[in-house]
Amino acid sequence: MNAKEAISFVEKKHMKKDIPDFKVGDQVKVYQKVIEGEKTRTQIYEGIVIRRKGSGLRENFTVLRQIRGDMVEKIFPIHSPAVEKVVVAAGAKKTRRAKLFYLWQKKEIVS
Repeated sequence: MNAKEAISFVEKKHMKKDIPDFKVGDQVKVYQKVIEGEKTRTQIYEGIVIRRKGSGLRENFTVLRQIRGDMVEKIFPIHSPAVEKVVVAAGAKKTRRAKLFYLWQKKEIVS
């Protein structure tokens, strides 16, 4: 067994199997587990996926949303135990780019 096979063998135990098929440009709702003291709650973060990066256990995606006129982006590791689930709220419009960083210059994001 070489190094790549050993790494993939160890990673398979920690990877989630119930990840929906979403791509750049999709409107998603990310349910994230937040721990406050002894209590835990679920926080929903909704926005447009502007980037997917990495592979395997190190894969993550970036969600852009508009809050009170300001653009805010947040990076989520797909296989993190803090991310409970990802729900595709609306399918993507046809995108011609792999990364949608140009949305930062837009005044408003149309949901």
